[in-house]
Amino acid sequence: MSTTNQTNAHGQGASHAVDSSVPAKAQEAVPKSVEEKIPDAAHNTGSNDKTGKVSHATGDSIVPQTLQEGLPEKVEKVVPNAIHDTKGATFSDGSVGK
Repeated sequence: MSTTNQTNAHGQGASHAVDSSVPAKAQEAVPKSVEEKIPDAAHNTGSNDKTGKVSHATGDSIVPQTLQEGLPEKVEKVVPNAIHDTKGATFSDGSVGK
């Protein structure tokens, strides 16, 4: 039996993360496209910039990093700065946090 991980056309069979809180067997079982949907704070595939999973916090935030990366921009924009400070952040639509 071979111990070499082989991936299929969907990226299954190997983890694409450098750091992860996701169990190894689960990492290997899911397609790469699913792995990249998990925020890098929980499962670091280095794909945040390509997928938009980024936090726009420019100051303090009481929101856990994993949630910050998973929140849609429209949610980040409406959360008060006292909870999640996005003052001065540039969003993908060109708007700037106030």
